[in-house]
Amino acid sequence: MEELFVSKVRVKILTLFLTSSEGLFHVREIVRRVDEEINAVRRELARMEKYGLVSSEWRANRRLYRFKKDYKFYPEILGMVVKSTGLAGAIVKNKHTLGKVKFAMMATRFAKNESSDTEDVDLLIVGQIVAPELQSLVADEQAKREREINYSYMDEAEFNFRVKRRDPFILHVLVQPKIMLIGDEQEMMEGVLV
Repeated sequence: MEELFVSKVRVKILTLFLTSSEGLFHVREIVRRVDEEINAVRRELARMEKYGLVSSEWRANRRLYRFKKDYKFYPEILGMVVKSTGLAGAIVKNKHTLGKVKFAMMATRFAKNESSDTEDVDLLIVGQIVAPELQSLVADEQAKREREINYSYMDEAEFNFRVKRRDPFILHVLVQPKIMLIGDEQEMMEGVLV
């Protein structure tokens, strides 16, 4: 673990790599986007490459870096970054103002900023939800991303009913790769796996 979070510069670089849809970054692009000194960024990139978090390649006299998706802790780091930034971070931070949230999950595809189909659900929240609070958080993220976020919320009774009835919508949402923001995935999936 000591290879992961030894500096704020590394945290900013990880956040950039894991929340951007762009795959490759030049050092100066990273410096501009994380707003840190070039030497600090170079030092962290060298350390991250040494530990196997990033790889680099040369293109037209420019060294470009990318996060290695086969890194042994990739899903865990992605989950940590997602839960502390953007819409997911806002949901985790404002959990109590959103009502009584039992489960909240985000599609991994959405977390990685990848494109989605119109029928895909980016965010599902189960519990007694204060709708205006959730809508406000979603609207803020939609403005930042400049695209619509497809989300759904329902109370626990409706969720359990739809799971028991094997509702195609809910099954599609639950079987997609996801990051749990609130609640236990195994508990949420109990009725689905029966």
